[in-house]
Amino acid sequence: MKRPVMKRSIVIDGHKTSVSLEDGFWEALRDIADEHRETLSQLIGRINAGRTSNNLSSSIRLFVLGCYRDPLDSQKPVDVALSEASSPK
Repeated sequence: MKRPVMKRSIVIDGHKTSVSLEDGFWEALRDIADEHRETLSQLIGRINAGRTSNNLSSSIRLFVLGCYRDPLDSQKPVDVALSEASSPK
């Protein structure tokens, strides 16, 4: 049985931190990074750089949601999804 939330250590811009996400978000994040030929650390670093909230895990979830929200927009550039995830609603 999969654990609902996985805490993992990751290096972002040379700094080690830990992020807690559900397995589905980790899998989706890896898929997005692969599609854009980035490492997971690079993608999370870009999410981190553009976030407006104090919670990196929440910013990552919003980013993933933005990438998958509209099936017709599955090729949305990462930069667009990043700006949507960090903009206040």
